[in-house]
Amino acid sequence: MTKAPSNDAIFWSHRDNGRVPLAPLSIDKQAINEQAIDEQAGDKQAIDEQTGDEQADVVIVGGGFTGLWTAYHLKRLAPEKDIRVLEARRFGHGASGRNGGWVVGNLAGLERHLKGLPLARRQALCELLSANVDEIGATLSQEAIDADFHKGGALYAAARYPAQEALQRDYLAHLLELGHRQHDCRWLSADELSDRARFRRPFGGIFHRQVATLHPGKLIVGLVARLAAMQVRLYEQSPATSIDDGKVTTPQGSIRAPMIVMATEGYNTLSQLRPHLVPVSSLVIATEPLSQSQWDAIGLAQRPTFADASRLINYGHRSRDGRLIFGARGRYRFNARPRHQASITQGDIQMRKALLQDLFPDLGEVDISHGWGGTLGLSRSFRPHALIDRRAGIATAGGYAGEGVAASHLMARTLAEMLCGQDTPLTRAPWAFDGCALDQVVRRWEPEPLRWLGAQTITLSYATEEALASRERHLPLIGPALSRLNDRFAAVIE
Repeated sequence: MTKAPSNDAIFWSHRDNGRVPLAPLSIDKQAINEQAIDEQAGDKQAIDEQTGDEQADVVIVGGGFTGLWTAYHLKRLAPEKDIRVLEARRFGHGASGRNGGWVVGNLAGLERHLKGLPLARRQALCELLSANVDEIGATLSQEAIDADFHKGGALYAAARYPAQEALQRDYLAHLLELGHRQHDCRWLSADELSDRARFRRPFGGIFHRQVATLHPGKLIVGLVARLAAMQVRLYEQSPATSIDDGKVTTPQGSIRAPMIVMATEGYNTLSQLRPHLVPVSSLVIATEPLSQSQWDAIGLAQRPTFADASRLINYGHRSRDGRLIFGARGRYRFNARPRHQASITQGDIQMRKALLQDLFPDLGEVDISHGWGGTLGLSRSFRPHALIDRRAGIATAGGYAGEGVAASHLMARTLAEMLCGQDTPLTRAPWAFDGCALDQVVRRWEPEPLRWLGAQTITLSYATEEALASRERHLPLIGPALSRLNDRFAAVIE
């Protein structure tokens, strides 16, 4: 169950002189406005120019949520440190500026970290994940960063065909077995679900209390401004061409530091990370602001996030300015190529619009104003990690598998506390690896074309099961066998 969308339509660049939308529906305008946001987002006075060879205490490679949050928490813990952040394009260019803004009190692949632990320990770790959501909100309030943070919980609905009810009940049992508390994750009857959102065929669902949304673009701009005020030096258009022997080399020069943090996640091109993380796309649409009568027809008055029980992952929510934001997982590109273009095709837009209208038929005809896509990072071990290799002087975090808005903050705090030698619940957590090499923690992906062939096989198998279930066709031999096969796939990759 992977999540993600935004408020105010995710690609708004906020400045004193107004706001510029990125990726309207017209393909030509998408390219023009993608360039506009690159030129206008953020306060350019906060950006340094790298020249020649420099020295620092910590260099962070990657200007997304992981890199910026790591710089923030590290500077708060050790204000005397000289911290530099290098971004290859502009801050937020990657997944951090292209996601759907779900802030989830959970981790993708959490069961791999918790396996074999006693219930009390599992519950304590789940409490850390739940608290992480509230801590993000509290930090934004404390730092006066208006990123549209809103905690409305999540609805994981069985809302399109009967087989989804069993899938969601199994998922609730899974959440409770992991260690989430019943007051945070509980079952809603069909009537209770309809009180919160008016889906086409409500069979029931899960309400997960510890889920929020925020505006990723506003968060990026706010963090950049705050870091500049904290005297963290920030560089754009400074791609790391190599990391070797305590030195990060860029086209403009180099920076030496005893600790280098690699925070590129799904947009990595670094030789140290590329074999361990592959990029998978996720694509999102936004409607024009809906009328009050449309909102009365579909509900969502408390602005919860929502997703249904499909292996072909989808996710949505109501934005602060009254839009529906809705996305679905895209595809794996051959040879692990990250997605740099924000615009998406008319076919991608129409597929997501049709699925949204299938969930909410009372929505009626609606105009789609925006469409965009980005790349998330999937690790071969299928679990997020925060890791420090002290012998090599390298740290990294990633592998969020589409749930990175909250996870990046959690892993950044974990890295910062480990780098400062602190003994805390986060540094003792099973996702924290201090003194380990990356190869010891995260396996390497199989070479191409095996990765691509595997991804296509799983996607086809998932789509076939989805088609049979949505048509409510019961094939006594094929259906159960396909479900068992996909359960095995899911056990490996989810």
